[in-house]
Amino acid sequence: MSDRRPNIVLIITDHFRGDSLSRLDHPVAETPHLDGMSAKGAMFTRGYSPCPSCCPARRTLMTGQTPATHGMVGYQDNVPWTYDVTMAGELTKAGYQSINIGKTHFYPRRLHLGYEQMITPEDYSAWLDRQPGVLGEKFAHGVDSNSWMGRPNHLPEMLMEENWFVDQAREFLDRRDPTRPYFLTLSFNGPHPPWCPPQVYYDQFVGRHMPDPFIGDWAERHATGAEYPMDVNAWRGRVSDIAMQRARVSYFAYLSYLDAQVGRFLRLARTGGHGETFVLFTSDHGEMLGDHHLWRKTYAYEASARVPFIVQVPSSLGTDNNRTIDELVGWEDIMPTFLDVAGAPIPDTVEGRSVLPLLRGETDGWRDAYHGEHSPCYHLENANQFLTDADWKYIWNPITGDEQLFHLASDPNECQDRSETDVDVLEGWRERMADVLSGRPEGLSDGKQLTPAPVAAWRGGHTTDVHLG
Repeated sequence: MSDRRPNIVLIITDHFRGDSLSRLDHPVAETPHLDGMSAKGAMFTRGYSPCPSCCPARRTLMTGQTPATHGMVGYQDNVPWTYDVTMAGELTKAGYQSINIGKTHFYPRRLHLGYEQMITPEDYSAWLDRQPGVLGEKFAHGVDSNSWMGRPNHLPEMLMEENWFVDQAREFLDRRDPTRPYFLTLSFNGPHPPWCPPQVYYDQFVGRHMPDPFIGDWAERHATGAEYPMDVNAWRGRVSDIAMQRARVSYFAYLSYLDAQVGRFLRLARTGGHGETFVLFTSDHGEMLGDHHLWRKTYAYEASARVPFIVQVPSSLGTDNNRTIDELVGWEDIMPTFLDVAGAPIPDTVEGRSVLPLLRGETDGWRDAYHGEHSPCYHLENANQFLTDADWKYIWNPITGDEQLFHLASDPNECQDRSETDVDVLEGWRERMADVLSGRPEGLSDGKQLTPAPVAAWRGGHTTDVHLG
Protein backbone atom coordinates (compact mmCIF):
# COMPACT_ATOMS: atom_id res chain seq x y z
CA MET A 1 0.00 0.00 0.00
CA SER A 2 1.28 3.46 -0.87
CA ASP A 3 2.42 5.85 1.85
CA ARG A 4 -0.02 8.83 1.72
CA ARG A 5 2.13 11.32 3.62
CA PRO A 6 2.94 14.56 1.74
CA ASN A 7 6.03 14.76 -0.38
CA ILE A 8 8.53 17.37 0.82
CA VAL A 9 10.45 19.72 -1.46
CA LEU A 10 13.11 22.20 -0.36
CA ILE A 11 14.14 24.77 -2.97
CA ILE A 12 17.29 26.66 -2.02
CA THR A 13 18.90 29.65 -3.67
CA ASP A 14 22.12 31.48 -2.79
CA HIS A 15 22.31 35.30 -2.32
CA PHE A 16 18.53 35.88 -2.72
CA ARG A 17 17.58 38.97 -0.70
CA GLY A 18 14.57 38.68 1.58
CA ASP A 19 13.08 41.94 0.31
CA SER A 20 13.31 41.06 -3.39
CA LEU A 21 9.87 39.57 -3.97
CA SER A 22 7.11 41.24 -5.93
CA ARG A 23 4.51 40.25 -3.30
CA LEU A 24 6.43 42.49 -0.88
CA ASP A 25 6.00 45.45 -3.27
CA HIS A 26 9.62 45.56 -4.37
CA PRO A 27 9.86 48.21 -7.14
CA VAL A 28 11.76 45.98 -9.60
CA ALA A 29 11.55 42.31 -8.60
CA GLU A 30 9.35 40.03 -10.72
CA THR A 31 8.58 36.78 -8.91
CA PRO A 32 5.08 35.70 -10.04
CA HIS A 33 5.67 31.98 -9.45
CA LEU A 34 6.91 32.54 -5.91
CA ASP A 35 4.00 34.88 -5.26
CA GLY A 36 1.62 32.22 -6.52
CA MET A 37 3.34 29.62 -4.38
CA SER A 38 2.80 31.79 -1.29
CA ALA A 39 -0.88 32.17 -2.17
CA LYS A 40 -1.19 28.40 -1.67
CA GLY A 41 0.47 28.66 1.72
CA ALA A 42 2.28 31.55 3.35
CA MET A 43 5.06 34.07 3.00
CA PHE A 44 7.12 34.63 6.12
CA THR A 45 8.31 38.23 6.05
CA ARG A 46 10.97 37.81 8.75
CA GLY A 47 13.07 34.83 7.68
CA TYR A 48 16.72 35.01 8.70
CA SER A 49 19.96 33.18 8.12
CA PRO A 50 21.60 32.34 11.47
CA CYS A 51 25.07 32.83 9.95
CA PRO A 52 24.82 34.59 6.57
CA SER A 53 27.20 32.64 4.35
CA CYS A 54 27.05 29.28 2.59
CA CYS A 55 28.88 26.80 4.84
CA PRO A 56 27.53 27.72 8.28
CA ALA A 57 23.95 28.32 7.12
CA ARG A 58 23.84 24.93 5.41
CA ARG A 59 25.18 23.22 8.52
CA THR A 60 22.27 24.75 10.42
CA LEU A 61 19.91 23.54 7.69
CA MET A 62 21.16 19.97 7.90
CA THR A 63 21.32 19.73 11.71
CA GLY A 64 18.54 22.02 12.92
CA GLN A 65 21.13 23.55 15.25
CA THR A 66 22.42 27.07 15.78
CA PRO A 67 25.95 27.87 14.58
CA ALA A 68 27.22 27.95 18.17
CA THR A 69 26.11 24.33 18.60
CA HIS A 70 27.12 22.78 15.26
CA GLY A 71 30.50 24.54 15.48
CA MET A 72 30.72 26.67 12.31
CA VAL A 73 30.18 30.35 13.21
CA GLY A 74 31.71 31.76 10.02
CA TYR A 75 32.95 30.75 6.59
CA GLN A 76 35.57 28.01 6.29
CA ASP A 77 35.93 25.43 3.56
CA ASN A 78 37.34 21.91 3.72
CA VAL A 79 36.12 21.06 7.21
CA PRO A 80 34.47 17.60 7.36
CA TRP A 81 30.75 17.36 8.10
CA THR A 82 30.67 14.77 10.88
CA TYR A 83 27.07 14.94 12.06
CA ASP A 84 25.24 11.77 13.07
CA VAL A 85 21.74 13.31 12.97
CA THR A 86 20.79 15.18 9.79
CA MET A 87 17.65 16.41 8.08
CA ALA A 88 18.07 14.09 5.08
CA GLY A 89 19.08 11.17 7.27
CA GLU A 90 16.02 11.46 9.51
CA LEU A 91 13.62 11.78 6.57
CA THR A 92 15.24 8.81 4.84
CA LYS A 93 14.93 6.85 8.07
CA ALA A 94 11.26 7.85 8.19
CA GLY A 95 10.67 6.19 4.80
CA TYR A 96 11.11 9.09 2.38
CA GLN A 97 12.91 8.59 -0.92
CA SER A 98 15.54 11.33 -0.70
CA ILE A 99 17.60 13.10 -3.31
CA ASN A 100 19.68 16.28 -3.50
CA ILE A 101 19.96 18.00 -6.86
CA GLY A 102 22.38 20.91 -6.97
CA LYS A 103 24.74 22.69 -4.62
CA THR A 104 25.46 21.26 -1.17
CA HIS A 105 28.73 22.80 0.09
CA PHE A 106 29.23 19.56 2.05
CA TYR A 107 32.78 18.30 2.57
CA PRO A 108 33.96 15.95 1.17
CA ARG A 109 32.06 17.05 -1.96
CA ARG A 110 30.23 13.78 -2.65
CA LEU A 111 29.18 13.29 0.96
CA HIS A 112 25.52 12.23 1.01
CA LEU A 113 24.76 13.20 4.63
CA GLY A 114 21.64 11.02 4.63
CA TYR A 115 20.43 11.55 1.05
CA GLU A 116 19.94 8.35 -0.93
CA GLN A 117 20.86 10.06 -4.22
CA MET A 118 23.14 12.97 -4.99
CA ILE A 119 23.47 15.11 -8.15
CA THR A 120 25.95 17.98 -7.92
CA PRO A 121 27.25 20.95 -9.94
CA GLU A 122 30.22 18.79 -10.92
CA ASP A 123 27.77 16.50 -12.73
CA TYR A 124 26.43 19.51 -14.62
CA SER A 125 29.94 20.59 -15.61
CA ALA A 126 30.68 17.11 -16.93
CA TRP A 127 27.41 17.19 -18.94
CA LEU A 128 28.20 20.64 -20.33
CA ASP A 129 31.62 19.44 -21.48
CA ARG A 130 29.89 16.84 -23.65
CA GLN A 131 27.62 19.27 -25.49
CA PRO A 132 28.67 19.68 -29.14
CA GLY A 133 29.82 23.11 -30.25
CA VAL A 134 29.84 24.54 -26.70
CA LEU A 135 32.83 25.81 -24.79
CA GLY A 136 32.36 23.64 -21.73
CA GLU A 137 33.25 26.25 -19.18
CA LYS A 138 30.46 28.05 -17.40
CA PHE A 139 32.74 30.97 -16.47
CA ALA A 140 33.69 31.69 -20.08
CA HIS A 141 31.73 34.95 -19.77
CA GLY A 142 34.71 36.34 -17.82
CA VAL A 143 32.92 37.35 -14.62
CA ASP A 144 34.37 36.04 -11.35
CA SER A 145 32.37 34.07 -8.79
CA ASN A 146 32.32 36.87 -6.20
CA SER A 147 32.27 39.82 -8.57
CA TRP A 148 30.03 42.90 -8.45
CA MET A 149 30.03 42.96 -12.27
CA GLY A 150 27.02 41.93 -14.34
CA ARG A 151 26.30 40.94 -17.95
CA PRO A 152 24.19 38.46 -19.95
CA ASN A 153 25.26 34.84 -19.92
CA HIS A 154 27.23 33.47 -22.88
CA LEU A 155 25.28 30.20 -22.73
CA PRO A 156 21.80 29.75 -24.17
CA GLU A 157 19.15 29.35 -21.50
CA MET A 158 18.62 25.66 -22.22
CA LEU A 159 22.27 24.92 -21.37
CA MET A 160 22.40 26.82 -18.08
CA GLU A 161 22.92 25.02 -14.79
CA GLU A 162 19.52 25.91 -13.31
CA ASN A 163 17.71 24.48 -16.34
CA TRP A 164 19.74 21.30 -16.09
CA PHE A 165 18.97 20.89 -12.39
CA VAL A 166 15.23 21.11 -13.11
CA ASP A 167 15.72 18.59 -15.93
CA GLN A 168 17.26 16.24 -13.37
CA ALA A 169 14.33 16.83 -11.03
CA ARG A 170 11.95 15.92 -13.85
CA GLU A 171 13.84 12.67 -14.44
CA PHE A 172 13.66 11.86 -10.73
CA LEU A 173 9.90 12.44 -10.67
CA ASP A 174 9.49 10.23 -13.72
CA ARG A 175 11.48 7.38 -12.15
CA ARG A 176 10.78 7.65 -8.43
CA ASP A 177 9.29 4.89 -6.30
CA PRO A 178 5.53 5.66 -6.31
CA THR A 179 4.95 3.70 -3.10
CA ARG A 180 7.02 6.12 -1.02
CA PRO A 181 6.76 9.87 -0.46
CA TYR A 182 9.83 11.74 -1.60
CA PHE A 183 12.08 14.40 -0.11
CA LEU A 184 13.75 16.43 -2.83
CA THR A 185 16.22 19.26 -2.29
CA LEU A 186 16.60 21.44 -5.39
CA SER A 187 19.57 23.70 -4.68
CA PHE A 188 20.42 26.46 -7.15
CA ASN A 189 23.75 28.28 -7.06
CA GLY A 190 22.17 31.51 -8.31
CA PRO A 191 21.82 34.34 -7.70
CA HIS A 192 25.31 33.85 -6.29
CA PRO A 193 27.70 35.82 -8.50
CA PRO A 194 28.53 35.81 -11.33
CA TRP A 195 25.34 37.73 -12.12
CA CYS A 196 25.04 36.48 -15.68
CA PRO A 197 21.38 35.67 -16.39
CA PRO A 198 20.14 34.44 -19.78
CA GLN A 199 20.10 37.16 -22.42
CA VAL A 200 16.29 37.23 -22.65
CA TYR A 201 15.94 38.04 -18.95
CA TYR A 202 18.71 40.63 -19.05
CA ASP A 203 16.96 42.33 -21.95
CA GLN A 204 13.70 42.51 -19.96
CA PHE A 205 15.40 44.58 -17.24
CA VAL A 206 18.16 46.56 -18.93
CA GLY A 207 15.95 49.49 -19.98
CA ARG A 208 14.34 49.95 -16.57
CA HIS A 209 15.16 52.43 -13.87
CA MET A 210 16.89 50.57 -11.05
CA PRO A 211 16.37 51.73 -7.46
CA ASP A 212 19.42 53.39 -5.95
CA PRO A 213 21.31 51.53 -3.23
CA PHE A 214 20.48 52.42 0.35
CA ILE A 215 23.34 54.37 1.91
CA GLY A 216 23.34 54.82 5.68
CA ASP A 217 24.56 57.86 7.56
CA TRP A 218 27.23 55.56 8.99
CA ALA A 219 28.40 53.94 5.72
CA GLU A 220 30.77 56.45 4.11
CA ARG A 221 33.76 54.62 5.59
CA HIS A 222 33.07 51.72 3.25
CA ALA A 223 33.48 54.04 0.25
CA THR A 224 36.50 55.99 1.48
CA GLY A 225 38.19 52.93 3.00
CA ALA A 226 38.07 50.87 -0.19
CA GLU A 227 41.07 50.48 -2.50
CA TYR A 228 40.75 52.02 -5.96
CA PRO A 229 40.65 50.97 -8.69
CA MET A 230 38.43 48.36 -7.11
CA ASP A 231 39.19 44.69 -7.46
CA VAL A 232 36.31 42.99 -9.30
CA ASN A 233 35.74 40.86 -6.18
CA ALA A 234 35.99 43.73 -3.68
CA TRP A 235 33.72 43.45 -0.66
CA ARG A 236 33.23 47.18 -0.36
CA GLY A 237 33.58 50.37 -2.38
CA ARG A 238 31.77 52.86 -4.60
CA VAL A 239 31.35 51.69 -8.20
CA SER A 240 30.39 53.83 -11.18
CA ASP A 241 26.73 54.53 -11.95
CA ILE A 242 27.01 52.34 -15.06
CA ALA A 243 28.52 49.43 -13.12
CA MET A 244 25.83 49.76 -10.45
CA GLN A 245 23.09 49.79 -13.09
CA ARG A 246 24.46 46.66 -14.75
CA ALA A 247 24.92 44.86 -11.44
CA ARG A 248 21.34 45.55 -10.41
CA VAL A 249 19.87 44.76 -13.81
CA SER A 250 21.77 41.46 -13.84
CA TYR A 251 20.80 40.59 -10.27
CA PHE A 252 17.07 41.19 -10.66
CA ALA A 253 17.05 39.53 -14.08
CA TYR A 254 18.67 36.50 -12.42
CA LEU A 255 15.93 36.44 -9.77
CA SER A 256 13.28 36.50 -12.50
CA TYR A 257 15.00 33.61 -14.29
CA LEU A 258 15.15 31.59 -11.06
CA ASP A 259 11.49 32.33 -10.41
CA ALA A 260 10.67 30.89 -13.83
CA GLN A 261 12.63 27.72 -13.07
CA VAL A 262 10.82 27.38 -9.73
CA GLY A 263 7.54 27.71 -11.63
CA ARG A 264 8.69 25.09 -14.11
CA PHE A 265 9.48 22.64 -11.32
CA LEU A 266 6.20 23.30 -9.47
CA ARG A 267 4.27 22.52 -12.63
CA LEU A 268 6.12 19.20 -12.95
CA ALA A 269 5.53 18.34 -9.29
CA ARG A 270 1.76 18.87 -9.44
CA THR A 271 1.26 16.68 -12.53
CA GLY A 272 1.76 12.98 -13.07
CA GLY A 273 -0.02 11.72 -9.96
CA HIS A 274 2.74 12.58 -7.51
CA GLY A 275 0.37 13.33 -4.63
CA GLU A 276 0.33 16.27 -2.24
CA THR A 277 3.56 18.15 -1.67
CA PHE A 278 4.83 20.53 1.00
CA VAL A 279 7.25 23.00 -0.61
CA LEU A 280 9.57 25.50 1.05
CA PHE A 281 11.55 28.13 -0.88
CA THR A 282 14.39 30.01 0.81
CA SER A 283 18.00 31.19 0.50
CA ASP A 284 21.08 30.65 2.64
CA HIS A 285 21.61 34.43 2.88
CA GLY A 286 21.01 37.64 0.96
CA GLU A 287 23.21 40.04 -1.00
CA MET A 288 24.27 43.61 -0.11
CA LEU A 289 24.18 44.64 -3.80
CA GLY A 290 25.95 47.94 -3.13
CA ASP A 291 23.77 48.97 -0.19
CA HIS A 292 25.91 50.96 2.26
CA HIS A 293 28.79 50.59 -0.26
CA LEU A 294 28.95 46.86 0.59
CA TRP A 295 28.83 43.72 -1.56
CA ARG A 296 28.26 40.00 -0.99
CA LYS A 297 27.24 38.48 2.35
CA THR A 298 28.28 37.69 5.98
CA TYR A 299 26.90 40.98 7.32
CA ALA A 300 24.19 41.40 9.96
CA TYR A 301 22.33 43.94 7.83
CA GLU A 302 18.91 43.08 6.42
CA ALA A 303 20.14 42.82 2.82
CA SER A 304 22.56 40.08 3.88
CA ALA A 305 20.90 38.30 6.82
CA ARG A 306 17.22 38.38 5.86
CA VAL A 307 16.05 35.70 3.43
CA PRO A 308 12.86 34.66 1.60
CA PHE A 309 10.91 31.96 3.44
CA ILE A 310 7.87 30.83 1.44
CA VAL A 311 5.81 27.68 1.94
CA GLN A 312 3.23 25.93 -0.22
CA VAL A 313 1.06 23.76 1.98
CA PRO A 314 -0.99 20.71 0.95
CA SER A 315 -4.65 20.75 1.88
CA SER A 316 -4.24 17.67 4.09
CA LEU A 317 -2.41 19.78 6.70
CA GLY A 318 -5.51 21.89 7.25
CA THR A 319 -3.92 25.35 7.36
CA ASP A 320 -5.20 28.64 5.97
CA ASN A 321 -3.70 29.74 2.67
CA ASN A 322 -2.53 33.06 1.25
CA ARG A 323 -1.14 34.30 4.54
CA THR A 324 1.61 36.75 5.41
CA ILE A 325 3.32 35.76 8.66
CA ASP A 326 5.55 38.20 10.53
CA GLU A 327 6.93 35.92 13.25
CA LEU A 328 10.73 35.48 13.29
CA VAL A 329 11.88 32.24 11.65
CA GLY A 330 15.27 30.93 10.55
CA TRP A 331 17.09 28.07 8.94
CA GLU A 332 17.21 26.04 12.16
CA ASP A 333 13.41 25.75 11.84
CA ILE A 334 13.45 23.93 8.49
CA MET A 335 14.50 20.47 9.69
CA PRO A 336 11.90 20.26 12.49
CA THR A 337 9.21 21.61 10.14
CA PHE A 338 9.88 18.86 7.62
CA LEU A 339 9.94 16.16 10.28
CA ASP A 340 6.65 17.53 11.61
CA VAL A 341 5.14 17.33 8.11
CA ALA A 342 6.42 13.76 7.81
CA GLY A 343 5.00 12.74 11.18
CA ALA A 344 8.51 11.76 12.25
CA PRO A 345 10.04 12.36 15.69
CA ILE A 346 12.18 15.48 16.09
CA PRO A 347 15.54 14.52 17.67
CA ASP A 348 16.61 16.16 20.93
CA THR A 349 19.66 17.57 19.14
CA VAL A 350 17.45 19.92 17.09
CA GLU A 351 17.22 23.49 18.42
CA GLY A 352 14.84 24.97 15.83
CA ARG A 353 11.06 24.67 15.91
CA SER A 354 8.45 23.54 13.43
CA VAL A 355 6.61 26.42 11.76
CA LEU A 356 3.43 24.36 11.29
CA PRO A 357 1.83 25.92 14.41
CA LEU A 358 2.45 29.38 12.88
CA LEU A 359 0.73 28.23 9.69
CA ARG A 360 -2.28 27.32 11.85
CA GLY A 361 -2.23 30.76 13.49
CA GLU A 362 -0.77 29.48 16.78
CA THR A 363 1.80 32.12 17.78
CA ASP A 364 1.83 31.80 21.58
CA GLY A 365 5.28 31.05 22.94
CA TRP A 366 7.09 31.78 19.69
CA ARG A 367 10.52 33.43 19.92
CA ASP A 368 10.48 37.15 20.63
CA ALA A 369 13.92 37.80 19.13
CA TYR A 370 16.22 36.16 16.61
CA HIS A 371 19.97 35.80 17.07
CA GLY A 372 22.53 35.49 14.28
CA GLU A 373 26.27 35.83 13.95
CA HIS A 374 29.30 35.64 11.69
CA SER A 375 33.00 35.49 12.51
CA PRO A 376 35.45 37.81 10.67
CA CYS A 377 35.28 37.49 6.91
CA TYR A 378 37.00 39.84 4.42
CA HIS A 379 38.08 42.04 7.38
CA LEU A 380 38.02 42.00 11.19
CA GLU A 381 35.51 44.87 11.26
CA ASN A 382 32.91 42.60 9.62
CA ALA A 383 32.57 40.20 12.55
CA ASN A 384 29.10 40.46 14.01
CA GLN A 385 26.57 39.24 16.51
CA PHE A 386 23.02 40.47 15.93
CA LEU A 387 19.67 40.38 17.71
CA THR A 388 16.36 41.55 16.28
CA ASP A 389 12.73 41.53 17.34
CA ALA A 390 11.67 42.88 13.89
CA ASP A 391 11.16 46.37 15.37
CA TRP A 392 14.76 46.92 16.49
CA LYS A 393 18.09 45.37 15.56
CA TYR A 394 21.23 45.44 17.68
CA ILE A 395 24.60 44.59 16.12
CA TRP A 396 27.77 44.01 18.13
CA ASN A 397 31.23 43.32 16.73
CA PRO A 398 32.83 40.71 19.03
CA ILE A 399 36.32 41.62 17.78
CA THR A 400 36.28 45.43 18.00
CA GLY A 401 33.38 46.00 20.40
CA ASP A 402 31.67 48.40 17.95
CA GLU A 403 27.87 48.65 18.20
CA GLN A 404 25.02 49.67 15.94
CA LEU A 405 21.31 50.06 16.66
CA PHE A 406 18.57 50.34 14.04
CA HIS A 407 14.84 50.95 14.41
CA LEU A 408 13.61 48.65 11.65
CA ALA A 409 9.99 49.64 12.12
CA SER A 410 10.73 53.18 10.88
CA ASP A 411 14.03 52.55 9.08
CA PRO A 412 13.80 49.10 7.41
CA ASN A 413 16.91 49.70 5.31
CA GLU A 414 19.12 50.57 8.29
CA CYS A 415 20.16 54.02 7.16
CA GLN A 416 20.18 55.65 10.61
CA ASP A 417 22.42 54.27 13.33
CA ARG A 418 20.72 55.15 16.62
CA SER A 419 23.35 53.75 18.98
CA GLU A 420 24.31 57.26 20.14
CA THR A 421 20.81 58.75 20.34
CA ASP A 422 18.77 55.91 21.91
CA VAL A 423 21.16 55.05 24.73
CA ASP A 424 18.57 53.45 27.01
CA VAL A 425 17.31 51.23 24.21
CA LEU A 426 20.90 50.32 23.34
CA GLU A 427 21.64 49.31 26.92
CA GLY A 428 18.62 47.02 26.99
CA TRP A 429 19.72 45.24 23.83
CA ARG A 430 23.29 45.03 25.11
CA GLU A 431 22.01 43.21 28.17
CA ARG A 432 19.96 40.84 26.03
CA MET A 433 23.00 40.03 23.90
CA ALA A 434 25.09 39.42 27.00
CA ASP A 435 22.53 36.88 28.14
CA VAL A 436 22.45 35.14 24.72
CA LEU A 437 26.25 34.86 24.58
CA SER A 438 26.74 33.77 28.19
CA GLY A 439 28.87 30.64 28.45
CA ARG A 440 30.31 30.82 24.93
CA PRO A 441 33.80 29.26 24.76
CA GLU A 442 35.20 32.45 23.23
CA GLY A 443 34.49 34.27 26.51
CA LEU A 444 32.26 36.92 24.90
CA SER A 445 30.03 37.40 27.94
CA ASP A 446 29.79 36.68 31.65
CA GLY A 447 26.02 36.90 31.39
CA LYS A 448 25.94 40.58 32.31
CA GLN A 449 28.59 42.33 30.22
CA LEU A 450 29.95 41.83 26.70
CA THR A 451 33.69 41.28 26.29
CA PRO A 452 35.37 41.44 22.86
CA ALA A 453 37.50 38.38 22.09
CA PRO A 454 38.89 36.49 19.06
CA VAL A 455 36.31 34.38 17.24
CA ALA A 456 37.28 31.51 14.93
CA ALA A 457 35.04 30.47 12.04
CA TRP A 458 35.36 26.84 13.11
CA ARG A 459 35.74 25.66 16.68
CA GLY A 460 38.86 23.75 15.68
CA GLY A 461 40.31 26.64 13.67
CA HIS A 462 42.80 29.40 14.34
CA THR A 463 41.34 32.54 15.93
CA THR A 464 43.33 34.80 13.61
CA ASP A 465 41.92 33.35 10.39
CA VAL A 466 40.07 35.79 8.13
CA HIS A 467 38.48 34.01 5.16
CA LEU A 468 37.51 35.38 1.78
CA GLY A 469 34.17 33.54 1.69
